[in-house]
Amino acid sequence: MNNQINNLEEKTILVTGAAGFIGFHISKLLLKKGYRVVGLDNINDYYDVNLKFSRLKELGINKNEASIFNTLSDNNGAFSFIRMNLEDREALPKLFESKKIDVVCHLAAQAGVRYSLENPETYVDSNIVGFLNILECCRNYKTRHLVYASSSSVYGLNKKIPFSTSDSVDNPISIYAATKKSNELMAHTYSHLFKIPTTGLRFFTVYGPWGRPDMAMFLFTDAIINNRPIKVFNYGNMERDFTYVNDIVEGMLRIIEHPAEDRVKKNEFYKVYNIGNNKSVKLMDFIKEIEFNLDVDAKMNMLPIQPGDVERTWADVDDLIKDYAYKPNTSIKEGIREFVNWYKEYYK
Repeated sequence: MNNQINNLEEKTILVTGAAGFIGFHISKLLLKKGYRVVGLDNINDYYDVNLKFSRLKELGINKNEASIFNTLSDNNGAFSFIRMNLEDREALPKLFESKKIDVVCHLAAQAGVRYSLENPETYVDSNIVGFLNILECCRNYKTRHLVYASSSSVYGLNKKIPFSTSDSVDNPISIYAATKKSNELMAHTYSHLFKIPTTGLRFFTVYGPWGRPDMAMFLFTDAIINNRPIKVFNYGNMERDFTYVNDIVEGMLRIIEHPAEDRVKKNEFYKVYNIGNNKSVKLMDFIKEIEFNLDVDAKMNMLPIQPGDVERTWADVDDLIKDYAYKPNTSIKEGIREFVNWYKEYYK
């Protein structure tokens, strides 16, 4: 590593959503690389909180520490944790001031396309109000770089394949997607007005060990193992750019480690990238691979497409290759095997 990156290792990275799926994995990788990490999460009950507590346990934080709001864990090691709502305009600035945050890896958000159809207020509170508070803290406390999660869902009704960051994203078809598009617009505004380097990452169907119970990989595996039928939407005529979580966090690490000063010198304060596997996989092939790893045939309920869903996703990652010499490449064969092994071990 060069000196600029070595200097970064002596500083502090805030990971919001640290008890979440991707937040847990990036925290684990950053700690392995020698960074000091502050994890933040409100541990809401959108899905089983025990899974979130188990992730934090893997990072060295016990359930009692993780249950107390607005109190930083007493852990004096490389990882400390605070349970906090991003909407808390008083507590969040105090955290930035006390921990002297240098880089923010912002992954906290209310996830789920279908849930957003029923609970839109939750998405506005967490994904828009919370994101604004993060931007304000980055502005007021001179954060060197904000790396944040966007989503492939911003492409909405886009018909051009593969999806490119140069494509229009003016047609989101869920409140979740609309909040992610809003985040990109807000980041652009703050980058332009206050010269804050921001990098938005459009994730494409992330899966892998410790995944969320509401995601297809988990739902399919859990149902097949327990002899329940799986719901197959659009009668199976779906394709997704499935991206293994280790590929996602490796790409994030490269962006975090790249000196933000290089961007500043080129006057490139705002950037957005796709992170996907750069191929579209048929949903039925994905299911067959799960069946193979479980050695069980799935029972299927074939259903029409759900509101807010799109038929196909596929990431153009040329910008990521050009700027960071990086391209995700884990096959679904390898990725599904790793998830199934984790699932069997975790759920015995």
